[in-house]
Amino acid sequence: MGLIIKGKNIEVPVKVKDYIEKRVDKFDRHLSNITETKVELSEEKTKSKDNRYIVEITIDLQGMLLRSEERAVDMFSAVDIAVETMDRQILRYKEKLQGRKRRKQGTEAKAEVKASEAPPEEEIDESRPVKVKRFAIKPMSPDEAIDQMELIGHDFYVFFNDRSEQVNVVYRRKGSGYGLIEPELD
Repeated sequence: MGLIIKGKNIEVPVKVKDYIEKRVDKFDRHLSNITETKVELSEEKTKSKDNRYIVEITIDLQGMLLRSEERAVDMFSAVDIAVETMDRQILRYKEKLQGRKRRKQGTEAKAEVKASEAPPEEEIDESRPVKVKRFAIKPMSPDEAIDQMELIGHDFYVFFNDRSEQVNVVYRRKGSGYGLIEPELD
């Protein structure tokens, strides 16, 4: 497993790097297919000392991503909380894999993704995006995208549909189930 530790606008002390290496080492014992683990630390300049330090952990599992982001009063606490969150993500991922194996044996029916209307848009006060994320996307089916969305704990997931060869979005519907957004050019 490759481990990348970096600070975003801060210098990460050697003590913190060593601590992260010890805490993150156990991920490799739980998952054998980890390609890379990234740990990014940052500090928000706020008046309050609470939740000033942010730790983002991203694990690349040969194309599948697990991610946790946590805040705390100091770097060590933020690392601890982010690692605990990632442990839960890993457990969920392993449970999904076991469920998938059972489905392949014919014990469960394949989940169905239905396209429907998009979730209602919320009013945005800001005229610009607050945060811009850039990431590589790998072709996958809508079912795989739903699994990925559940693993990272988001309500939507942008992916490249391997069937339609277009960028699509899956999302969690308010009532129950999932939706699929497929773009259509006029």
